[in-house]
Amino acid sequence: MSLKTILISSSATFLISSGAYAADAVVSPEPEAVEYVRVCDAYGAGYFYIPGTETCLKIGGYVRYDLTGGNDVYGRGFDASSGKALAKSNKRDTYEGLARFSLKFSTTSETELGTLKTYSDLRFQWKDGADAKSTGTLRAGYIQLGGLKVGLDDSAFITFPGYLGNVMNDDVILAGSGRTGQISYTFTGDNGLSAILSLEQGGKDDVDDVPAGWTGKQWGAVIKDYTPHVVGGLRYAQGWGSLTAVAAYDAYNKEWAGKIRGDLNVTDSFSVWAMGGYKSNKDNYIDVLGDDNQVIGQVRAISSFYGTWGGDWAVWGGAAYKLNPQTVINAQMAYDASKTFAATANIAYELVPGFTITPEVSYTKWKDTKSIQNGKDAVQGMIRFQRSF
Repeated sequence: MSLKTILISSSATFLISSGAYAADAVVSPEPEAVEYVRVCDAYGAGYFYIPGTETCLKIGGYVRYDLTGGNDVYGRGFDASSGKALAKSNKRDTYEGLARFSLKFSTTSETELGTLKTYSDLRFQWKDGADAKSTGTLRAGYIQLGGLKVGLDDSAFITFPGYLGNVMNDDVILAGSGRTGQISYTFTGDNGLSAILSLEQGGKDDVDDVPAGWTGKQWGAVIKDYTPHVVGGLRYAQGWGSLTAVAAYDAYNKEWAGKIRGDLNVTDSFSVWAMGGYKSNKDNYIDVLGDDNQVIGQVRAISSFYGTWGGDWAVWGGAAYKLNPQTVINAQMAYDASKTFAATANIAYELVPGFTITPEVSYTKWKDTKSIQNGKDAVQGMIRFQRSF
């Protein structure tokens, strides 16, 4: 074999080998498995680590649709949409439909000063053919470090003793106003004893149908100077239940209110609760006009952010019975010094995990001799479809 032939053969072999190695070099290897989401179960189900941080995040919420018919158990006998207090029937001409989407974010992490948390709740609503007035509402948004909480939340006058019963129409006789800016501190002891002190700004979101010329002082409103509303409370909780007392001073109206509540776990399936409230503020009454613009009666108006029931005192009570893992029966009754009586019962049935259907029936009877509602009653039925996540 000639030298020329050997050189050509060697060159071809080299080029072929180089081409093969070059082709192998550009083939991407299979990516290794990467854990993009790390579960953070130290704070409960649903939390995961935000990538690149030690902060745990939980995203939740619900979508619900309510259908309501019959009379309006919340009826106050008037509306003020025209700037006057005009008589209004509690009867609905057709059913109401309300759709709501609530999106909730919770974060948690550990620091040298304790557990650092945030919570926010965004709410969007549609009712009877139009966006509801609370659409796009920030229902809650606060920061919590240990026992210190700053931001927007329901008043400690409501949250510390617990809301009311597990019924949808639980606040026909209202046990305190709702959202407020606040700075609060909660002490939690090892023996079941806890205490809270909250400085609050007040709010207006729970006040509807305010007639023209009726000032915020009569209805309860946001503070107007640097003196905050003050809420304080004590609770003792054990496996059998709890006892809670809470008191509030309304700095704007210069009135106070208090509540005492007891919860009892009779069995693992059956629980009962009762609560009483007393307030210092006296109710106001405003004239209601008929079709001929003549005064035909009055309606009660509240002058406190906290003592929102009729008359000096009010009582509430309720029960819950877990019939089986999917079904809970709830009931609640309430009565106040204006002789208003309210009762509600429902059955919450979890059709599949995360999807609950709840039919409910409510009844209200008014016997306020000063009010246009005296002697009237209302029966209301509703059903709620809710997908929680």
